[in-house]
Amino acid sequence: MTNNDSAVVLVSGGMDSATAVYEAMDRGYEPYFLHASYGQETEDRERECAEWLAEEVDAANFLHIETDHLARIGASSLTDEEMAVADADLDSDEIPTSYVPFRNANLLSMAVSYAEANDCSAVFIGAHSEDFSGYPDCRPEFFEAFQQVITVGTKPETDIELVAPFVEFSKTEIAELGLELGVPYDHTWSCYREEEPACGTCDACAFRLQAFQALGERDPIAYAERPDYVEE
Repeated sequence: MTNNDSAVVLVSGGMDSATAVYEAMDRGYEPYFLHASYGQETEDRERECAEWLAEEVDAANFLHIETDHLARIGASSLTDEEMAVADADLDSDEIPTSYVPFRNANLLSMAVSYAEANDCSAVFIGAHSEDFSGYPDCRPEFFEAFQQVITVGTKPETDIELVAPFVEFSKTEIAELGLELGVPYDHTWSCYREEEPACGTCDACAFRLQAFQALGERDPIAYAERPDYVEE
């Protein structure tokens, strides 16, 4: 801990960020929630989940930022109605169409502003190893570089640590930790396509279902399909 025992947590409404909230609290931080709507297909459902979680954990504050600049920039199937969200290909090394160009830099910049204004000593983000295999702004090197941006771009007396606690975790390891911490996964949303029920076949659904299946647990949210993503 540094100046304060509070932390800004980027909360998308999904399972990774919800687990990051519980991890931050387990480390002794009081969470300040930052949720962004940037034109993603399932933004209403994601916001609903984030707001519910903020109330559930009695967050110090819930800041919702609504911006359309990432959608206006385009080039992502999450924000461009003319681009289809692809079915999952968990073995692909290609950057998926769901990649939102430099999104995490945008979100982290807002989170650092929020943290500095509230004298928080950390910013948490739930990115993990299966993210950085496809998304360049989820790589450990990106977060290390962004820590330097925070250090040189804030007031001399400001001391904010960028924490990506799951950056070397698989989705299965996150789910396992979350179940141990009591994360209410029934109030999280991961699907890129639909707000209810989840499609079960996009990348986000596939990684999520695979994690629960690997643990022998049933994912508590509703799906239109529940393919088996665990290899024998």
